[in-house]
Amino acid sequence: MDDVALVGGKAASLGELLRALTGAGVRVPSGFAVTARAYDAVLDQGQLRAQLGELMRGLDAGDTAAVVHRGAAARAAIMSAGLPASIDQELRAAYRDLEARLGAGVDVAVRSSATAEDSPEASFAGQQASLLNIRGEQAVARACLECFASLFTDRAITYRILHGFDHFAVRGAVVVQQMVRADLGSAGVIFTLDPESGNDRVVLISGAWGLGEAVVAGRVDPDEFLVFKPGIDRAPRPILRRRIGDKQTRIVYARTGAHTTRTVPVAVADRQRLCLDDADALQLARWAVAIEEHYSARAGRRTPMDIEWARDGRSGQLYIVQARPETVHARRDMTTIERCALVDAPEPLVSGLAIGQGVGEGPVRVIEDLEELPSFPEGAVLVTDMTEPDWVPVMRKAAAVVTNRGGRTCHAAIVSRELGIPCVVGTGQGTAVLGDGERVTVSCCEGTIGTVLPGHVDVRRERVQLDEVPALRTGVMLILADPDRALTHAALPVQGVGLARQEFIVANHVSLHPLAALHPEQLDAPTRAAVDALCRGYANPEEYFVDRLTSGVATIAAAFYPRPVIVRLGDFKSNEYARLLGGAAFEPAEENPMIGLRGASRYVHPQFREAFALECRALRRAREEIGLDNIRLMVPFCRTADEGRAVVAALAEHGLARGDGLEIWVMCELPSNVAAIDEFAEIFDGFSIGSNDLTQLVLGVDRGSALLAHLFSERDTAVRRTIEAAIRGAHAHGRPIGLCGQGPSDDPEFARFLVALGIDTISLNPDAVLPGIQIIADAEAARASAGDAAADQEGR
Repeated sequence: MDDVALVGGKAASLGELLRALTGAGVRVPSGFAVTARAYDAVLDQGQLRAQLGELMRGLDAGDTAAVVHRGAAARAAIMSAGLPASIDQELRAAYRDLEARLGAGVDVAVRSSATAEDSPEASFAGQQASLLNIRGEQAVARACLECFASLFTDRAITYRILHGFDHFAVRGAVVVQQMVRADLGSAGVIFTLDPESGNDRVVLISGAWGLGEAVVAGRVDPDEFLVFKPGIDRAPRPILRRRIGDKQTRIVYARTGAHTTRTVPVAVADRQRLCLDDADALQLARWAVAIEEHYSARAGRRTPMDIEWARDGRSGQLYIVQARPETVHARRDMTTIERCALVDAPEPLVSGLAIGQGVGEGPVRVIEDLEELPSFPEGAVLVTDMTEPDWVPVMRKAAAVVTNRGGRTCHAAIVSRELGIPCVVGTGQGTAVLGDGERVTVSCCEGTIGTVLPGHVDVRRERVQLDEVPALRTGVMLILADPDRALTHAALPVQGVGLARQEFIVANHVSLHPLAALHPEQLDAPTRAAVDALCRGYANPEEYFVDRLTSGVATIAAAFYPRPVIVRLGDFKSNEYARLLGGAAFEPAEENPMIGLRGASRYVHPQFREAFALECRALRRAREEIGLDNIRLMVPFCRTADEGRAVVAALAEHGLARGDGLEIWVMCELPSNVAAIDEFAEIFDGFSIGSNDLTQLVLGVDRGSALLAHLFSERDTAVRRTIEAAIRGAHAHGRPIGLCGQGPSDDPEFARFLVALGIDTISLNPDAVLPGIQIIADAEAARASAGDAAADQEGR
């Protein structure tokens, strides 16, 4: 890396990997670098440097037509000048040396490595040429010249202007690197953090069949693996999530003609399977972490990495073909949280993967042909099949970007993050559904799913300085149900997750009734067909259920690791379970499901015991196979101490024994939990007050009844006294107790009541955390002031 000024960022980084990390098993293809001195020699021929300077003089990045015209002229001038004879001879000799080591006619990638490229402060990714499957010394020499000329692509010119780089301060260098036969295998990109939220608890691997350009350029919807980073060296299988992408096409070697590669369709069977197995994904994740640790040690600070990988289809070997520091989050102010939320959002027109966390609004402009780019208006929403690297001058004018294809690591995603504009990729049908001139709002503030909504949608925004958040005695935790938002919400100043609602994960990420997964043979034909379609790609519905539930719970736990995450066991009521796919065949019809077969009673009921065992398999897999030992369990709606003992025994039977690093809590939401709190304290490690159910059952009010809504109040004397008895009883028996619900953030007086009683934690919904912290801080200040006044009175 000390040679960046000589060989550019890409070549220097590959040399660094070979020098420092091959001992750690990181495999890098062989090759050589063409230095920036060769580039200088090309530009020093005749009047070429002066000619280029004149072309670049006074160029405005916003004048797209001028950038296109002058860039083309600059590239043509360099190609016309050619390589000086001495450089040409040296290049050919270097390629012959490579042939001597690797075989005659070795195929190579010839890739630009500009001297400012791949630095921690700026990303020049995709701006210059990469030419693949180049063979023979004459072809290599010409490809190197094309790389030099590509320093004047439209995107490169625009980027230098916008970032204040002198056009001649950035010098060309080239990597000539042995090709990995990924055309017969697979390739893709790795980030050592979540590229949207910046959460560094994960490694994101994306990939597709064929050469990696298809993933990088956004030509396909790639497969994704999300790996739990802290579990890589200590857990058997720390994979949080696998997503099968469409992988519509693959780039392979061309057999004939002028082109060195061609794009071909992918067979349906290959589209429906992952391009990597778990072992390969974990090997890549280990290498990625080793690379990040090395670069971080060099820099003296955490340095997330953006890495390209390839798998040789002949040998099966994995390779790292590029590594560079990630730039977007490296420049981010980590002491600030910026959040946005839609207000009264309508149904989306299309959806896809969210890139960034912002919202953009404007008229749609569909671009289907490159010739349409110069007419793109400022402030429009760019809608296209996929973007190309040279589209940056247009993208910077856009209010937002929407593409049919691409994944979270494609060029459209990388560029949009860097430009700070919202982008939704992989919509599949954006160009077909969205019409020119139609005003839309593009939202990337709802987790990993991005949406395009009709018309104007109001947005609520907030910006918080974390170093200004008051320190509290009362712990503030989150209520969460959506794994897709967990990586983003983990940035909030909370002590962990006080309530992860497992039934919401089942409803939204699994959708299948557990008994339908275990007994699909009992379903009618149409339902069985729907189950088979839902579980396509899995060995059976049972494995689908366990894997999807594991993934949802584990993603939340990983996002907050090592902070505790309390996962409430499934608390569906029978009517809600019946709505799941296949559920109607297994659920009873109850007159009053609110106080029917739910919570603890269901786990030990003979008819539903095996469904509970399926839940337990998922939770055990998250803790043991992925390594998420921060997961705690919580039992809801536990009516009696005997029932509590039976559930704890059932958990132990399924490998989730209390103790040995696992805490088991109980919801305190029935009057019986409070009346017998001494017995419950012997069985469980902690309590969490469910104020909605507790209020309902203390007052005998159906919380869903509009007719009785005026009676439903946590301020009622009976409810307050019950909560007070719960807090005092838990503390008397040495158990922590918290409360989950909106009440403390909506009602400052209720917050003061809880704080005065010394409640240990209050769990809030994400949008209530920041205002809730201030309310709790005020309540703690009032409590301290009251305590001081009492002490003064006693002294007098």
